[in-house]
Amino acid sequence: MLIEAVVVRVFTTTAHTAVDDAGHRHPAPEHEVRAALLEITDQDGRTGYCQVQPDHLREPVLSEHIRPVLIGRDPWQRERIWQALSRRQRGAHGGLTDRALGYVDQALWDLLGRRAGLPVWKLLGGARDRVPAYASTMCGDETPGGLSCPEDYAAFAERLVKRGYRGIKLHTWMPPVPFAPDVRLDIRTCAAVREAVGPDIALMLDANHWYRRTEALELGRALERLDFSWYEEPMDEASLSSYRWLAQQLAVPVIGPETAGGKHLVRAEWIRAGACDILRAGVDDCGGIGATLKAVHLAEAFNIDCEIHGNGSGNLAVLGASDNPRWYERGLLHPHVDFDQAPPHRNTIIDTLDVDGTVAMPTAPGLGDDWNIAHIAEHTIDTW
Repeated sequence: MLIEAVVVRVFTTTAHTAVDDAGHRHPAPEHEVRAALLEITDQDGRTGYCQVQPDHLREPVLSEHIRPVLIGRDPWQRERIWQALSRRQRGAHGGLTDRALGYVDQALWDLLGRRAGLPVWKLLGGARDRVPAYASTMCGDETPGGLSCPEDYAAFAERLVKRGYRGIKLHTWMPPVPFAPDVRLDIRTCAAVREAVGPDIALMLDANHWYRRTEALELGRALERLDFSWYEEPMDEASLSSYRWLAQQLAVPVIGPETAGGKHLVRAEWIRAGACDILRAGVDDCGGIGATLKAVHLAEAFNIDCEIHGNGSGNLAVLGASDNPRWYERGLLHPHVDFDQAPPHRNTIIDTLDVDGTVAMPTAPGLGDDWNIAHIAEHTIDTW
């Protein structure tokens, strides 16, 4: 059955978080937001889905790039489709992003899994059926009892350990918080969390992304003393040489890249340059499930870990297909937000945390997302 339709359905739903001017997510009163669902349907009427950001898959992107490649194509030719879309990026002059490629690739895998009657992680190799999860916090804020000071982070970390997490990643303060960035405050916070959880919990830090080299080195030296498991994106990732300089001087593993463009290809350059000790990749960063698995296999060839960036069904599929990554990133978490509450457009969440601190792979065919199709249909405000 060939691909017959590619549709983006924009709908309203509710959220308990909002992003600040720099794109960092924080708690917020319940409010209405717009979301979107990409739907790829074959001639047999089966549909693959992926939740998307509406701005990344507007009608011009669909009509000029996505549909010309997908319509009439066999969905099982997923790699051929991905390569065709990837090569269109040069002429799209930024209009066709890696994130857009990732959305299409995930929806195609969801369609294939539904056609085969199997979870995608099994189609991809089925290396494991559950994975340890670390708690990934939101960025620091100014909310009392939230994440406003080192003591707040320490108290929240204790709660997370009691919940079952064996690893915690801190996102500390970043602009537009008025007192950020502050290396010394970051160090005090990391020390407070280590003291609160003890030596047996894995700790990671995702710091302000625009520290200078000397600041990044000072912070990294502190993380060495505190026995952190990795150090993430303390500088602009466009400067590969800065990360090579940093990694050469620190014992704490430097992880990256996260935001640097270039999919799995740029990650090969980071490894070759010695700019990271742990590779970083995710379905939204690399252009989909297939490209992220290429990054994982690349890391395996160099005997290094490839940790997966972000949560969601696509990243779970990658984790289920390989035993290289050690963790699933569950979050973003905050003391004032119930992460386990499903939003109205989902019947259930995809990544329930078990008491042993692991997340099980979904068992439903496809990616395993449990969409509330009735809610989405009732609240649709536009269809492209």
